[in-house]
Amino acid sequence: MSKVNVVIGALAGVAVGALLGVLFAPERGTETRKKITKKSKDTTDSLKNKFNEFVDNISEHFDKTKAEAKEVNNAEVN
Repeated sequence: MSKVNVVIGALAGVAVGALLGVLFAPERGTETRKKITKKSKDTTDSLKNKFNEFVDNISEHFDKTKAEAKEVNNAEVN
């Protein structure tokens, strides 16, 4: 078994364990659902922020590369 599969399996196990821990906690169902909803929203917000940072970074690199290509093209024409 590759190391990647082991790591993925371990992470999946941790996620399932955390979810089961929340579901079987000695709290009322409404409180548990609120916790799950809050955690889901926090995770979604975090992923959105990371994705936006990624897109911004790619856009900056694209703009820089575009400008450099334009400079090279202008230098070749002259």
